[in-house]
Amino acid sequence: MTTPSSADSAPPLDATPARALGEFIRAHRERLSPQAVGLPPGPRRRTPGLRREEVAQLCGVSPTWYTWIEQGRPVSASADALARIAVALQLSRAERAYLFELAAQRDPAEPDPAAADAPAMLLKTVQLVHAPAYVLDRQFTALAWNEPAADLFVGWLDGAHDRNLLRYTFLSPDARSLIVDWESRARRLAAEYRADSIRHQNDAPTRTLIDSLAAASDAFARFWASQDVNEREGGQRQFNHPRQGHVVYHQITFKPAHREDLKLVVLVRE
Repeated sequence: MTTPSSADSAPPLDATPARALGEFIRAHRERLSPQAVGLPPGPRRRTPGLRREEVAQLCGVSPTWYTWIEQGRPVSASADALARIAVALQLSRAERAYLFELAAQRDPAEPDPAAADAPAMLLKTVQLVHAPAYVLDRQFTALAWNEPAADLFVGWLDGAHDRNLLRYTFLSPDARSLIVDWESRARRLAAEYRADSIRHQNDAPTRTLIDSLAAASDAFARFWASQDVNEREGGQRQFNHPRQGHVVYHQITFKPAHREDLKLVVLVRE
């Protein structure tokens, strides 16, 4: 009986985030020629692309630290160091975003969505849709909506009301009358917001919203405490409308490229 070697029993290179990060960086280093970064070709190279020492020099980090990163060792990689690696390796926008996702870091060059205005064309798109449609921000507050949406969502998008979907759902009597099976839908909404807000749950606006809802709504406090997490998904939505009667829609949610903190929601009549 033979004993498997350490190489045979070793996990795949991408078995850990650190190894996946190292493999990604190494692959892009090997694709980059010295001429592309302004370095002389030098003597004949045994491996393709740049040497590790050359990338380390371009990044302003120690060759040992850079080597450990490529080897997938569990070393700390700051956002600033990752940004310098991205520049040195001439990563594209998508490649840079992937690099930071692998490292579980926020790109310092990425604008803060909370400080950025919603794209004007996205807000304009809502008015081009004939079905009820609206745009939500990261706190689930409506930024734009069309007339069909205002007509459907009594007490939220019609008249002078609070435009936050969570406060409407949990605090407005109109929501309990309008939404069929309110208990299930409200529980689902709280679970969706928990999943959606995890990356900014400690930001002041998000924290204030959660705390105020927990204080004002026993149902929200109960649902939030359950720790349920769900992705925001489409599906059937039923309403008991005061003028239209019982209506059924299919909800579709879109996330704009480069602004995943926003959501375009469209309700198609079934």
